[in-house]
Amino acid sequence: MRVFTNSFVVNCNINKAWSFYTEVKHLQLITPFEVNLQIIDTTSQNISEGQEIWLSGKIIAKRRSRWHSRITSFMPYEYTDEMLEGPFKKWKHKHMFYDNERKQTKILDEIEFELPYGLFGRLFEGYAIKNLQKIFEHRRQATIAALENNDAK
Repeated sequence: MRVFTNSFVVNCNINKAWSFYTEVKHLQLITPFEVNLQIIDTTSQNISEGQEIWLSGKIIAKRRSRWHSRITSFMPYEYTDEMLEGPFKKWKHKHMFYDNERKQTKILDEIEFELPYGLFGRLFEGYAIKNLQKIFEHRRQATIAALENNDAK
């Protein structure tokens, strides 16, 4: 099992960041274009406990795959999604939001993942980490552009 973490600070209050991240439509806005993310279906347009979402995209290995996940934990300023079916053997993504005295929000992502195919899959963990770093750098830039420039729709 590997753990990937990423964090950044955005110059907006926590409620604005939380509202943005809990609207499903914004997932496409913060995902790199080359992933070609498509939201196939969702049980709700807003993130909530028990919500399920079906996606399609080139998440890993530049190969299109389907992804089905469920929100398994949801409380103010923190939620967790877990993959039920998709390209990983295991995927658990915890999203956390923290405010500070300067009215900024720290966004912290922690992902536990395991690739399929046992030992063979472990050989590709470094590749998976590099892809995640690229995706989350784009997510940082897109979030800052949307929230600091009031472009969140």
